[in-house]
This record gives sequence, structure tokens and C-alpha cells, in this order.
Amino acid sequence: MKIGYARVSTQDQKLELQIDALSKNGCEQIYQEKKSGKNKERPELEKLLGQLREGDTVVVWKLDRLGRSLRDLIDLVADFKSRGVDFVSLQDGINTATSTGRFTFNIFASLAEFEREIIKERTKAGLVAAKARGRAGGRPAGLSPAAMEKAKSAKILHATGTKSAEDIAKILGVSRATCYRYLDLASNS
Repeated sequence: MKIGYARVSTQDQKLELQIDALSKNGCEQIYQEKKSGKNKERPELEKLLGQLREGDTVVVWKLDRLGRSLRDLIDLVADFKSRGVDFVSLQDGINTATSTGRFTFNIFASLAEFEREIIKERTKAGLVAAKARGRAGGRPAGLSPAAMEKAKSAKILHATGTKSAEDIAKILGVSRATCYRYLDLASNS
């Protein structure tokens, strides 16, 4: 079965162009999403992934409609392959059911891996150069002065016994998890 996936980034954008192209290409079912690609929660994509069966074909209008990043796209297509599902991107001319489509997609995957390796090498070289100049790399240890003040305030409020961690988090404008970290840090110091 051909299954389409159409996504736009904002509520103001329209899905019609993608839906028309997917329908014209023979998609029997089309999942539609109005979510940013940066958003990790894409419920319609999750539904699509949950219904895939061997022999199905996932069709998108363009590559960037499916993956949040090249790495995400490569992971999704690898998942399709492991399930015996083909992938087609209409505008990019990719069809993993053909040897040319698989070759094209593998070139993209190789370029993404090459880019990751270059970034790793640059990061390591930068850390070595910084260390040679007497600077340590990485994030500074501990809390910032402002965060330390909030941690102290959290400890004081918690010590009164009248406020829950959730109440303290609201008062300080932090998440409940951050409030618990602050309380843990304050009790250890």
C-alpha cells in the first residue's frame, strides 16, 4: 500500500499542494501534520510508523517534510528498509525500490556521516588548542550565580514545610525537575 505523509511547519501554511501530489501518486492513505520539523512529537508520523507493513511504500512530497534533520531522515529510511518498506520522495526523485534511488539516498547518508566526522575532528582540535593555551574546554562546573540564588531560595521555601516542590517551582519560575535538582544540591552543600 502507498502511504503518504504531508507536513507543514505552521498552522498558517497549507497542506493542499502536498496532498494533491500524494493523491495523484496513488497514496491510499495520507497522514497530515501541522508541526515544526524541530518538534520531536509528531503524532501523525507515529501513527504512520505504527501501521507500516512489509511491502508498503511511504511517499512524501519532499525529503524535508519527513525528517527533522538529515540524521533523522536517514534513521527513518533505515527503519523502513529493515521493515521491508520502500520510500519515495516525489520532488527529489528518490525511490528506494530502485537501485538508483538507493544509491542516491546512500550518497546523502555518506555525506551526513562525513559531516559528523568533520565536526568531531574540529571539536577535538579546538579542545587541544584551548588546552595548549591553558584553557579547559566544556561547560563551566556548577550553577551560575543566579541559579545558585534560586537553589538557596528553594531550600529556604522547602524548609518551611508549607510549600510543595511544585509550588516552589512555580514561585521560582523553573520546572519541577529543576526545583528537585536545586533542593538536592542545596541539601548536599
